Amino acid sequence: MRAIIVIPSRIASTRLPRKALALIDGEVMIVHVARRAVAAGLGPVLVAAGDDEISAAVSHLPGVEVVLTDPALPSGSDRVQAALAVYDPHEHYDSVVNLQGDLPLIDPQMIAKSLRPLEDEQFAIGTLVAPVQSEAEAKAESVVKVACAFQHDDAVARALYFSRSVIPWGGGPLWHHVGVYAWRRKALAQFVRLSPSLLEKRERLEQLRALEAGMAVGCVQVAHAPLGVDTAEDLARVRAHLGERASCR
Repeated sequence: MRAIIVIPSRIASTRLPRKALALIDGEVMIVHVARRAVAAGLGPVLVAAGDDEISAAVSHLPGVEVVLTDPALPSGSDRVQAALAVYDPHEHYDSVVNLQGDLPLIDPQMIAKSLRPLEDEQFAIGTLVAPVQSEAEAKAESVVKVACAFQHDDAVARALYFSRSVIPWGGGPLWHHVGVYAWRRKALAQFVRLSPSLLEKRERLEQLRALEAGMAVGCVQVAHAPLGVDTAEDLARVRAHLGERASCR
């Protein structure tokens, strides 16, 4: 596979406006994410910027390129596709990792793992799951759960459904979805042409559009879900985490 990482980012954010430019340990959040994408070593790193301020924040980074996209695009997937149309119109790169710009602590090895399902032709999309660690995590609407089952030593499990509710019912592990997506280029192009699906709108989860369209999503296990930033409280936790690490150096 010839892979490229694309980080969609814009100033407007429903829960935490301007979070991409929030200062964390001396650098803005989008810079932390971009540096970790470069460290993954998969291929080029492209920031699909919805605003000039985002572009300016990352344009100086070694190994990072920027494409300005329409700020009115409805989703990160649309922003990724628009940036690729400019940067790689002849599709030299046949797979793309859509890395959310609100994961400043993600392990670069996790980013690379998201591509593993694409080694199997049955999967159009790869993503990551981590074990749910507590009842509070399981019940949190902000934590997306995945119905999938790893049998024996399977490296990849097929995602059957994503929900903000606790799924599946009964005993056994629960899986926390980590919002990193590895796409086949053709699957991404197909996805952005589809209208939002009924279950997608009901759960407010874009990935359900892919499942309802019959696309197979493969999940790879990681040890833990990285801290993401959706709210001011999340931002405080990430700042505290990096502050603790800095004090130990």
